[in-house]
Amino acid sequence: MAAMADTWELLQMRGLAAVDETAQEFTGTLVIHRIGSPEPVESITIRVKRTLLTELHETVGRLLTRSSGFKKK
Repeated sequence: MAAMADTWELLQMRGLAAVDETAQEFTGTLVIHRIGSPEPVESITIRVKRTLLTELHETVGRLLTRSSGFKKK
């Protein structure tokens, strides 16, 4: 039987930044925790492309709009 993949909980995204406003790549830190693990949280450095951030912006925006209790500011 194949082993089950670990499930991680995303706790926080810190310091996502770029060198200038036209940058195509951003760096930051994800704070994560393995579900069910007694181990403490881990911080990992990430690099994210602008295209992925745009996709996340659209997707998360739609999800939040459909969620009950979310009000646009």
